[in-house]
Amino acid sequence: MDGLRGLTADDPQWIGDYRLLSRLGSGGMGRVYLARSEGGRTVAVKLVKAELAAEEEFRDRFRAEVAAARRVGGRWTAPVLDADTEAAVPWVATGYIAGPTLSEVVGGSYGRTGSYGPLPEHSLRRLAYGLSSALLDIHGVGLVHRDLKPSNVLLTIDGPRVIDFGIARALDAVGDQTQTRTGTVLGSPAFMSPEQVQGHRVGPASDVFCVGSVLAYAATGRQPFGGLGSGVHAVMFRIAQEDPELAGAPDGIRDLIRDCLAKDPAARPAPGELAERLGPVPGGPSAPPWLPAELIARLGQHAVLLLDTDTPPGGQPPTVLTTRTLPSPAPPPPPTAAERRRRRRRLPLVATAVVAAATAAAAVPLLSGGADAEAGASDIPARYVGTWSGPVLRDGTPTGQQRRFVITHGTVGEVVANSTSLGATYECRSDGKLVSVTRQDGHPALHLDTTVVRSVPAGRCAALGEHTLEEGGAGTLTWAAAGRTATLHRVAPADGAVPAGFLGTWRRPNDDGYGSQQLTVGQAAAGSKVLSTVVVGRGGRCTAHADLYAAEGGKLTVGPSVVDRAAPGCTPSSTSVLSLAGDGTLHREFLGDDKQPRGYSRVK
Repeated sequence: MDGLRGLTADDPQWIGDYRLLSRLGSGGMGRVYLARSEGGRTVAVKLVKAELAAEEEFRDRFRAEVAAARRVGGRWTAPVLDADTEAAVPWVATGYIAGPTLSEVVGGSYGRTGSYGPLPEHSLRRLAYGLSSALLDIHGVGLVHRDLKPSNVLLTIDGPRVIDFGIARALDAVGDQTQTRTGTVLGSPAFMSPEQVQGHRVGPASDVFCVGSVLAYAATGRQPFGGLGSGVHAVMFRIAQEDPELAGAPDGIRDLIRDCLAKDPAARPAPGELAERLGPVPGGPSAPPWLPAELIARLGQHAVLLLDTDTPPGGQPPTVLTTRTLPSPAPPPPPTAAERRRRRRRLPLVATAVVAAATAAAAVPLLSGGADAEAGASDIPARYVGTWSGPVLRDGTPTGQQRRFVITHGTVGEVVANSTSLGATYECRSDGKLVSVTRQDGHPALHLDTTVVRSVPAGRCAALGEHTLEEGGAGTLTWAAAGRTATLHRVAPADGAVPAGFLGTWRRPNDDGYGSQQLTVGQAAAGSKVLSTVVVGRGGRCTAHADLYAAEGGKLTVGPSVVDRAAPGCTPSSTSVLSLAGDGTLHREFLGDDKQPRGYSRVK
């Protein structure tokens, strides 16, 4: 049966009152099992990762989210049936949905005959109605899904179902700390909202954006902002700044998808508005099938296989044939009440080693290159992983440029580094694919092929050919490309935090005495928007923004500005450095020759 894997000797046989039948998968919170209650109901049991269980903030949020999720109901979601939020390793049981994920159906991994590809328009309308109805139920009890993606949408004979609602938000209790410590954000990169990729707090409108991305994928078979093959950084940039690719989406639903994908959360329709726009959607036993006939037939086969799995011959747990199949042990008798109490205490000790190895699919590094590879399978030495920065030399002479690398684990052929080159008048960002690893002077040398993913101003940046990174002295890395070199020093995560003294709004009058210039500095990670500028002058109103390059030494270095709204006489500014003067004013010095230094007073 699709998606099922046999239990191993390391898996517990029981979780609470539920006997485990097989593994379903793993995710950001832990491992998920197919199980059966003592009354015979088939359920999905999610066992939380041990390291999350040790976080008291996570546990507090987990209790609250489970309580809220119980109130959602099960028409368009998987209902929460049971949970033990007080166990040393908490768990939650939901109703098991007998159907494939949307990603399996559209992406080609469901069934023996391969992909069903994009769904027809009548199926898309029913899918959109189901997703909007699920959000009405989820948001109605104060939850935000935060990770709505094709693998969290299950297709059944009578409509779609949304899973992992609300519970994903419990990760936020530790996610905010993780954001500060390691620069990670919650969500799946290709299906995040602009708020998520920019590190802002998310609300119900974020889920609506994700509905748009899911519908675009179901309608075209493609991710609307590109796949991760081009690098996580590039996908996140497109989500925040570029229009979605909707070619091939049916005309009858394309506008609805585009409205969901509005960059401004306030411009997106609410779930109730979506349901109204779709109009009455046929349902019930007399309604025509909402999915293609061949897919409906496959769903029926899926249900039969589920019954076989739920009641295996002789009561044996299901097995998966491999090159070496071991006989399954005889199933234990149902536990007594006393045994169940002992098992609840014993389970965490048995499961700790198992869940500690579960992968965290919902926590992705901000600006990282592709999905995290396990260190053991990586071609990148662990000591190379992290953020590195330093000044650039050309033929031994300083150029005034800065170069930053964010290096992650990965293998040859994968994007393992994101690079930022900052000059006085430009900022270039590139993804680096690992070409090879050689040894020079006894040290590993990484050879990267880079692709420009962002250029400010547009068209200014070009790839430099092969980049080489190798160990230098005193814990540094040496970078070389096209005659340029740099000694890179490791940048601690805390160096990216904007000091509190900079935060807020600052203003100065224009030099001609008419209008003003206003700066707003917000909290941001390196590579994210930190500075918003509003200039009101005789020509009108001009707005722009700039990203943070570094926060160190009591100064903020921000890249050249990008104009959001132009007016006559409105021009972008060069790279600049912000500092706080002794009299409490904000000082801004431009590294280009376009503007003189400026001082700003705090707006009360």
